[in-house]
Amino acid sequence: MQGISEVLDSLVVDLEYLGRESYMALFVQLQPGIPLDEPLAQRIRQALRVGLSARHVPNEIMQVSAIPKTITGKKLELPVKKLLLGHALEKAVSRDALADPESIDWYVDFAKRYRHRAD
Repeated sequence: MQGISEVLDSLVVDLEYLGRESYMALFVQLQPGIPLDEPLAQRIRQALRVGLSARHVPNEIMQVSAIPKTITGKKLELPVKKLLLGHALEKAVSRDALADPESIDWYVDFAKRYRHRAD
């Protein structure tokens, strides 16, 4: 994320439901030892609002230990979105295609918690 040196990497997922309000989650991998506190979250929101637009400000920002990527380095936006929409991991992505297969585990757990929240 440009201009925010604490952020090593990020992944945004926008879930739009027909007839329901959109939910946008921003997952951030921070520099070692840096916690995602409210002042940092506010700086991230402000940077997105100014650099892009208010529409790009996420509903929620969450700190993660890793951003899942393929062996070739592509971020897994669509597979994470599928997980959040209720698809099984096996239907969303093959662990064999991941640079770090364990990087997806946090998102699988979050998807389970998120689905319960959305019901």
